[in-house]
Amino acid sequence: MMPTAAFDPREEARSPWRRALVTGGAGFLGSRLCTRLLDSGVEVDCLDDLSTGRAEKVAHLAGRPGFRFLEQDVSDEGCAGLLPGPYDLVLHLAGPGVCPGPWPERPVEILDTGSLGTRTALALAERDGARFLLASSPPVPADGDPVGPHIARAEAVRFSEALVAAHAAAHGSDAGIVRLFGGYGPGMRTDDGGIPAAFLEQALAGRPVTVPGDGSTPHPLCYVDDMVDGVLLVAAGRSVRPVDIGGDEAPTAVEIARRVVELTGSGSTLTFVDGPAPDGPRPVTGFAREIFGWLPSVTWQEGLERTVASLRGRAEPVPPAPAERAGEWSA
Repeated sequence: MMPTAAFDPREEARSPWRRALVTGGAGFLGSRLCTRLLDSGVEVDCLDDLSTGRAEKVAHLAGRPGFRFLEQDVSDEGCAGLLPGPYDLVLHLAGPGVCPGPWPERPVEILDTGSLGTRTALALAERDGARFLLASSPPVPADGDPVGPHIARAEAVRFSEALVAAHAAAHGSDAGIVRLFGGYGPGMRTDDGGIPAAFLEQALAGRPVTVPGDGSTPHPLCYVDDMVDGVLLVAAGRSVRPVDIGGDEAPTAVEIARRVVELTGSGSTLTFVDGPAPDGPRPVTGFAREIFGWLPSVTWQEGLERTVASLRGRAEPVPPAPAERAGEWSA
């Protein structure tokens, strides 16, 4: 289960892969991974149905040799036939574990993506003998109610991880799982209601910044470039065991809110809203450090500074209407 030591995504070195498939590649993290892979000499097929991803996230890659974009749902029957490959890396980011924003309102799509979509991506990797990596989210405790609010997300994440582990055990598949905690940075969406997204949106608009509870809940933050490094380091290994990638720093909600207001120069005030803020799971990054050599390099203060600078330099992109979406881009 040792990683491929010759590959370090933080250095200018060619990767161990020739061709990669990135599902959910037009999302915040997926688009960064597509760019990083292309920069290291990998041909990339980017698959995304644009239900939560945005075409403009990868528009700058359209003219690059070796890049192809397909607007397609990985859960759809026949999707595999559009992806002849062959691939030696499949990064599966098309799921609720990676994009939390609009998913809760679409439980059927969530469950299809976690089950059918993961099965399709695994089958493609097995077809080509490729390394497969599922991008997942922190585990959510089961509450025993299969029809409770937002339970579809938890069940989809749980099933997709179980499916990957079962394939690895039953078929000897080179398949792994990476759990992502608190990713943020330039290009992030600010409309998903999370932290720091909500604070950024409110402060830039000059509205009161609403802090849940008394603001003392810690929030692990991981800058997007550090997260990309972690994903690629795990991909270059052969670990089946889930690997946590997330920031070791966990500033409180009120610390983040104050820093955002300071960086934006906003006149926003902090408003504390009623109700306790749940203390979510913290990443356990010892395995990523010891086995894969991953170490985050950007502090949360510096990361927020870069993020605010990016947001102030551009307006938030508006998702294109269906008629304006490109069906396929190829090099």
